[in-house]
Amino acid sequence: MENNKTHKTYFILLGLFLVLMFFINISLGSVSIPNIAIFNSLFSTIENTSWQYIILDYRLPKAFTAIVVGSGLGISGLMMQTLFKNPLAGPFVLGITSGASLGVAVVTLGASLFGGFLLGALVSKWTIIAAATLGSFLVMLSVLVISVKVRDAMAILIIGLMFGSISAAIVNVLSYFSSAEELQQYVFWGFGSLGNLSWHELFILSSIYIIGIVLSLSSIKSLNSLLLGENYAKSIGLNIKQSRLVIVISTSLLAGSITAFVGPIAFVGLAIPHISRQIFNSSNHKTLLLAVFLIGAIIMLICDTIAQLPRSDYTLPINAITSLFGAPIVVWLLIRQRKMMF
Repeated sequence: MENNKTHKTYFILLGLFLVLMFFINISLGSVSIPNIAIFNSLFSTIENTSWQYIILDYRLPKAFTAIVVGSGLGISGLMMQTLFKNPLAGPFVLGITSGASLGVAVVTLGASLFGGFLLGALVSKWTIIAAATLGSFLVMLSVLVISVKVRDAMAILIIGLMFGSISAAIVNVLSYFSSAEELQQYVFWGFGSLGNLSWHELFILSSIYIIGIVLSLSSIKSLNSLLLGENYAKSIGLNIKQSRLVIVISTSLLAGSITAFVGPIAFVGLAIPHISRQIFNSSNHKTLLLAVFLIGAIIMLICDTIAQLPRSDYTLPINAITSLFGAPIVVWLLIRQRKMMF
């Protein structure tokens, strides 16, 4: 009972902190806008149309994107760590991110190999999104087929890592034959960016995200059972293959769509579940899923706020900030707790 009260207190505090960080995130940027103008623009039209445009068409979509990215990658990482019983597992272990990277590499780096006819398509953001989506979908489809036929979850983990290695090898070959301009475009995509999505694109991403979240919520009982081993899960009547399939689909939808729209984001999927376990001191996924959602969203908002360098025209790569900001937190928590909860 005491734990439940403590958890409720944590959830309330995290919810309030999430709202605070959301407002701070949309308040800071290269253009200084008074807080009262930001507040008024959310509920009515303000006189300064440029401020209105910056807030409603750039900062708000970016803040919502940060929430989707942080929570989505955190939840997919939590499911992978439970499924494979591996604290180092994350969304990338299935090869989904590598497949998306390969799709983008074919479009951005393949122009030199294919005679340059793809160069006209490179300016299209939708071409990049479509290529990343197709690459992640093909890898996801392969993993799904394997997950049905293979009994051992560890075999799926190894196969997913092999898909990642193959994708990386092909990207290296394409990089070798590409021009400096093509390499630069691919590298910039790899930095990740939360500020490139319009409301329409965010709606598409959010629709896929919601499906992935619903599937993850339906897997709470399966995830809790798998913590005690597959033999125990079978003894209580759990369909291992079906549960594994739902978990893989949920992770693929979350990680694949996020990577396609904002690029590969490091650290979040791996570390957020560990931070949540250390704070809540729980392995119950009914508690952890909500904890990961809140903590992932908060940390992503903090990282994005740091990356945009308030009062400056420069924006740092979000990938660099997530690792530099998040890794020390995990190290500190592990030293403080002196053990890893899992």
